[in-house]
Amino acid sequence: MSAELISILVLVVIFVVATTRSINMGVLAFAGAFGVGTLVAGMDADGIFAGFPGDLFVVLVGVTYLFAIARATGTTDWLVHASIRLVGGRLALIPWVMFAVTAVLTAIGAVSPAAVAIVAPIALGFASRYGISPLLMGALVVHGAQAGGFSPISVYGSTVNSIVGRENLAGSETVLFLASLAVNLVIAAILFVVLGGLKLGRTRITAENETEEETEEIPKLNPARIAVLVSLVALVVGALVFDLDVGLTAISLAVLLSVFWPDTGRKAVGEITWPTVLLICGVLTYVGVLQEMGTIDYAGNAVTAVGVPLLAALLLCYIGAIVSAFASSVGIMGALIPLAVPFLAQDTVGPIGMIAALAVAATVVDVSPFSTNGALVLANAKNVDRDTFFRQLMVYGGIMVVVVPAAVWLALIVPGWG
Repeated sequence: MSAELISILVLVVIFVVATTRSINMGVLAFAGAFGVGTLVAGMDADGIFAGFPGDLFVVLVGVTYLFAIARATGTTDWLVHASIRLVGGRLALIPWVMFAVTAVLTAIGAVSPAAVAIVAPIALGFASRYGISPLLMGALVVHGAQAGGFSPISVYGSTVNSIVGRENLAGSETVLFLASLAVNLVIAAILFVVLGGLKLGRTRITAENETEEETEEIPKLNPARIAVLVSLVALVVGALVFDLDVGLTAISLAVLLSVFWPDTGRKAVGEITWPTVLLICGVLTYVGVLQEMGTIDYAGNAVTAVGVPLLAALLLCYIGAIVSAFASSVGIMGALIPLAVPFLAQDTVGPIGMIAALAVAATVVDVSPFSTNGALVLANAKNVDRDTFFRQLMVYGGIMVVVVPAAVWLALIVPGWG
């Protein structure tokens, strides 16, 4: 068996073990990088560490640190409650508020499961109280998280854009963000119609049927929350207008906030999403070993050997969607995009459209109950039959796996963008 094939099989084992044994994929990937790099490729420690994505590490830590401060100061609670109050008694707008709030949270730096964990309990509580389909409400929360998930300052967006830069591929931060936003918005609109959202327009929340929880005051703005909101705006302006490094800017703003509110800063350090940081850095370190030993070219040539570039691109989208329905979406992107590099180097498929399609296909399926987001929705559903709701999420996730890769292939790859 060739060294390249061994390294691919080890990657498959990493995904399987991480999924079935609930072990952080990054830890497994670091171990795999050491084992394959040392025993198969004859690399030393310096060669293995050369693949560690130091720049992306700073982005992930900085962005999630800043978001952790936003959560610790109650800024995220303020955003959620203020958004809900904006719609007053218009029940039909509540699912869209949940979609929008989750999108904003991921766009400004929340990891997708963190945003879903914040919004899902509120959203599904409303669904139970007012007879809204829990599938509609839960799915809109997840699709909202993915809609904002590829902004240039988000965790997913920063990860993909960093990989694109490291691989010297043509990419577009704007196309990536808008593609995910548009696809998830269209899916949400279809769900809203199919699952009875239009009927909610005839229902209005009145003072008589509100509970104490619903009539509670919106958390007030205070100096800490105002400072956090200003910092988030500064991060967006600095990254998009002045082209400042997202990671260094975010971590500097977080440090500045910690100077004025040290107790909050200390608490936020412990809430940085270290499992996600470990996952991404571990997977990309292993991918670095694959690149060094020639596995990336080997796999890319195998994809190219399909003979029909558009068909090969479609297969890659389906691989991303199927695997991501059971495993980490960001881990899949970290491995799949580099594996597509030799294929993209053939100039037969536009890299901008291809990367956007891969990213969307690998994340839009996260409503599956086997994924973290889908599991959070299932766990927070109230007054439902769990088995029935599980089957509904599973069927809906299966529909996403079947339909979306083909749809993004038609919309983003076939036209040849990039």
